[in-house]
Parts: sequence; structure tokens; C-alpha cells
Amino acid sequence: MGGIDQAFVQEPEQRPKPSTIEVDGIPVIDMSVSGTGGIEKLASAIGNACRKWGFFQVINHGVPLELRQRVEKVAKAFFDLPIEEKRKAKRDDLNFTGYHDEEHTKNVRDWKEVFDMLIEDPTFLPASPDPDDEEIRTYSNKWPENPPEFRETCQEYCREVEKLAFKLLELISLSLGLPANRLSDFFKHQTGMLRLNYYPPCPSPELALGVGRHRDGGALTVLAQDDVGGLQIRRQSDGEWIPIRPIPNAYIINIADALQVTLLLLVQRRQEKRLLIVGV
Repeated sequence: MGGIDQAFVQEPEQRPKPSTIEVDGIPVIDMSVSGTGGIEKLASAIGNACRKWGFFQVINHGVPLELRQRVEKVAKAFFDLPIEEKRKAKRDDLNFTGYHDEEHTKNVRDWKEVFDMLIEDPTFLPASPDPDDEEIRTYSNKWPENPPEFRETCQEYCREVEKLAFKLLELISLSLGLPANRLSDFFKHQTGMLRLNYYPPCPSPELALGVGRHRDGGALTVLAQDDVGGLQIRRQSDGEWIPIRPIPNAYIINIADALQVTLLLLVQRRQEKRLLIVGV
């Protein structure tokens, strides 16, 4: 199979296509506004993007470019280390943070390496999904010894991207006619993570994917894409996979499953209140 392990090989219908569709459909939203009128227009633009696409890109978002470049530098330095060095910070059965190179999506192994870290360190999570189980487990980040500036740089970056995520939640709330803090209150004790992805050159790129088709389960995904590109989203109207054109210093925002469910519940509650008020 082209010199790669069978575990990486996608089913024929899921393999990368040699040609892609060029579109400019996904919105690019400039967040550098001020004043009440500007914020209302920004919230409206984000609301429209959420309804039509569920994805959009943001520019002038407030995360310092210099910081993003430092994160990219330490990430490259880490992934360039020998595999034995990287595996000193490997995730295990008791801790899901750290380095990992055996991730599967839809039961097919991804052609990638990752490093995961919690934004809130430590993070406290239920020991099981059983509602009667009151045990709480504590999770703390695993950190590599090298590069030495890896931990501090990533923690600084986490704080800046978290600010952007909560700003976006406020704007989405405003786009629905809700108070700015209506959504952010749900995520005060969030379990967000920062993931560094590395996609090594693949000897058979026509057979494998860096990460297969999937949905994000959290609230918001704030994704930094490099100039290589490769990200695609599935267009609802016709099922086509649409490439997302890289824009320097932009972030791609994905409205993920948990936020979609939260929004549906809020809309449903508001409709129920209106029915009660009119006496239906």
C-alpha cells in the first residue's frame, strides 16, 4: 500500500482527491471595531457566519503575532526531537495530556503527531459518566524537558487564545439578542485544551490523511493554520469538501457540538417563555 502501514490507509471514498474546489465562501471577519455600532455589526456578521457555515476566519483578533510565532518555533523544536526524547512526555492511561503519535479517527490511524495540554492546570473532572459517581479526578499537564521555553511559551499562548474564545462567545451571545455574558457563564470552569499538531511528510499522500473527517465535540475550536493549508470543511448544501484558504495571522473558528446544543437549548427556552407569556 504505497509503503505505509495499512493502519493509515483510508477507505477509497475517503482518500484525498487530486483536485479541489476553489471557493471564497467561508467568511473572513475583521475584529478590529470599536463603539456600540461597530460591535453590533461585528456580532451580526459572526451570527450570520455561524448560521450559514458554522465556520469563519477572524483577523485583527488581538492574539499577538509574535507570540504565535514563538509557539510555532517551540512546537517545531519539540517535534524535531528524536522519538525517544518526545516519548518521555507521552500520554498514558492515567493522563491524557502530553505527546501522542497513535491517534485514530473513524478507526483509521492519523498521519500526525500531537501534543495536548490543559488550559486550566490542574483540571478537575468526574471519574466516570455515571451521575451517581461523586469521585473527582485531578489532571495536570505533562511537560517535556526540551525545549526549555516550551512550557512558559505555551501557557502564555493559552491565556491569549482563551481571551479570544471568550470574546467570540460574547459576540455570539449578542448576535442572538442575549446579554454578552450569557454563554461565557456556562464555561467558567471549562476543560479546554491546546493541541499542537505536526503532520510529517507522507510517502503516500494519496492514501492517508493527517486527520480524517470528524466533528469537534467542544464549544469553540480556534485553529491556527500555517501556509501549507490542507484543512477542508464539508458544505451542507451539497456535501462537497471545501478547502480553507490560509490567511496570514488569521484563526479559523469552528462552532463545535457542545456550543450548538447549548444554543439550541437557549433558543428553545426563549420560545417556551414566549408561549407562556401569550398564553398558548
